[in-house]
Amino acid sequence: MLVTDDIYTKDGTVDINKKPANKKKTGNWKACSFILGNECCERLAYYGMGTNLVNYLQEQLNQGNVAASNNVTNWSGTCYITPLIGAFVADAYLGRYWTIAIFSIIYFFGMTLLTLSSSIPGLKPSCTGDVCHPTQEQIAVFFVALYMIALGTGGIKPCVSSFGADQFDETDEVERKRKSSFFNWFYFSINIGALIASSVLVWIQMNVGWDWGFGIPAVAMAIAVVFFFAGSRTYRLQKPGGSPLTRIAQVIVASFKKLNVKVPADKSLLYEVADNESNIQGSRKLEHTDKLKFFDKAAVETENDHDKESLNPWRLCTVTQVEELKSVIRLLPVWASGIIFAAVYSQMNTMFVLQGNTMDQHMGPNFKIPSASLSLFDTLSVIFWAPVYDKIIVPCARKFTGKERGFTTLQRMGIGLVISIFAMITAGILEVVRLQIVRKNNYYDLKSIPMSIFWQVPEYFLVGCAEVFTFVGQIEFFYDQAPDAMRSLSSALSLTTVALGNYLSTLLVTAVTKITTQNRKLGWIPDNLNRGHLDYFFWLLAILSLLNFIVYLWIAKWYTYKKVAGHPE
Repeated sequence: MLVTDDIYTKDGTVDINKKPANKKKTGNWKACSFILGNECCERLAYYGMGTNLVNYLQEQLNQGNVAASNNVTNWSGTCYITPLIGAFVADAYLGRYWTIAIFSIIYFFGMTLLTLSSSIPGLKPSCTGDVCHPTQEQIAVFFVALYMIALGTGGIKPCVSSFGADQFDETDEVERKRKSSFFNWFYFSINIGALIASSVLVWIQMNVGWDWGFGIPAVAMAIAVVFFFAGSRTYRLQKPGGSPLTRIAQVIVASFKKLNVKVPADKSLLYEVADNESNIQGSRKLEHTDKLKFFDKAAVETENDHDKESLNPWRLCTVTQVEELKSVIRLLPVWASGIIFAAVYSQMNTMFVLQGNTMDQHMGPNFKIPSASLSLFDTLSVIFWAPVYDKIIVPCARKFTGKERGFTTLQRMGIGLVISIFAMITAGILEVVRLQIVRKNNYYDLKSIPMSIFWQVPEYFLVGCAEVFTFVGQIEFFYDQAPDAMRSLSSALSLTTVALGNYLSTLLVTAVTKITTQNRKLGWIPDNLNRGHLDYFFWLLAILSLLNFIVYLWIAKWYTYKKVAGHPE
């Protein structure tokens, strides 16, 4: 029996043949190498067509600053809403492996159609000089491709980080430590793909053509699919636990049905199955927590809880099921605090690019760097800070805090929120200086002023640093604090902060434009930024970020961490 315990995982995972996962033959870094390779190529594809999208919309589809910016943030936001669909399918029915596989193929078809829309006569807009004349049909095909990609990425985003973390057995102390490092290296691989996209691919798009610029990402997506399937025999798979939304609804309904039932002072009297494992497939038992006591009513056993010989799940729920709901509710305030940060992050693909378009993009006498390529400094920042955090900051912090991970995930996220405030302040200061040069030299009608675009590097670098703390911390936090059978859905929930951040950015740009253009004024963000006040928009985001951080401190203080039965960590 001891030998069997050493051979197989204890977290309920199985291999591709649905047999108990062998520790030596499956999982760990061997399996993760395929997952990280897949993620690197998929992110190369995503950022390869998304980083410079605002310029494609302006040049090929003839859109203005506000329309192009809003279309980018709306699409990007949708890419972070569709994970709710993929997550539900994964947790309830297919599991993470098959969800990633199916949605990856949809993603690839979307990338292929996008490439065709930018390269095939008839689908590609015709241009006269610098002015293009897209038809309604061409615009429709382009946006169909774009939103096919949004649907495809919806099945990958919420599952791939959780699927990677599934390769480490949480009941094994050694593997649990490796899992914490996985999230850092996962984000590192994302940014390797983003680095190639924001440098090489953006340059190809601006100097060679959009057909090659979108074609290469399509090939990268094909390689990502091959990478994923190549590792199939090494993967550990968590079994889908049935619809998490049904279980949540059962707890809510049962609680309200028992409004007048008193919860016993002795919480051990609350209903739970007698087995060591919970009755939810793929989930360990959760211990009772004292907050949100109203929902404990669902676990109070009464005479009316039985239908003939079986329990009615809409009247009586286990403690673990109740704690699932509590875990989700506790996550919501932390989730909401990430929306403002995501709005700040979204500026890299919109306002930072538009700001860079007005500056001198030359590197030497003959080479011009596209403004969208400056995002490679965000990527370089992440590539720098991810290993520094894992190898230097965590060991140093561990000596002072005594915590296994150096900082708690909430502390890590809070540090990132502070850094994001300074990123917006830096962007605002740069715009103030840029506008001073415009006024002093009467450069109002110059397309680009003699001020190097590389003055934008600090704002990109600070956003990258903030990402390593907040986004990576968020991925880890939502995986750790989610109930075992709801981890894809929890990852999707964390991703919706990015969606809502993009939608918030769209709302702010629209509102600011409407308010500041009254009485025939040009407003803060006109098509000619030399006559606008983009700095005011950055100050607005800095103030919102500061207020958000103050609220976050209260949320973090209130939060109660999940307790797994038999696992005091």
